[in-house]
Amino acid sequence: MRIVLQVVTGARVTVEDLTVGEIDGPGLALLVGITHTDTPATAQKLAAKIAGLRVLPGETSCEDSGAPVLAVSQFTLYGDVRRGRRPSWSDAAPAALSEPLFDAFVAALRERGLTVETGRFGAHMAVSQVNDGPITLVVDSDDLQRPRRD
Repeated sequence: MRIVLQVVTGARVTVEDLTVGEIDGPGLALLVGITHTDTPATAQKLAAKIAGLRVLPGETSCEDSGAPVLAVSQFTLYGDVRRGRRPSWSDAAPAALSEPLFDAFVAALRERGLTVETGRFGAHMAVSQVNDGPITLVVDSDDLQRPRRD
């Protein structure tokens, strides 16, 4: 899984001019990409990591402060632009794999006590947000497996 995390003061997702998910911040907006090797354990591990990240004002986490989260499925995070002018999406998991894993990730955040709003899986969505800081991080499940270099 690959997640682009942004600290926001508010965020909203609309589908066909209908708001399907909205948070008032401070909180987190998450763009969530899923690849072929991801599992429910991956979703659990990343949910725990993100829920505890102290990136909100006062160096607090969503778990500490009760801050809301807006999570949006984003297969394009696994786009490959190394060759040609058209991105390849072959590293992105198909919907049959990615939708249940996205749902598992959202459920894992909620199990940790977080309020989570979402977009609509597979829909053409308009995402608007007000970044705070701005603070933007890329959290990749592969990074959780590697030892940290100090």
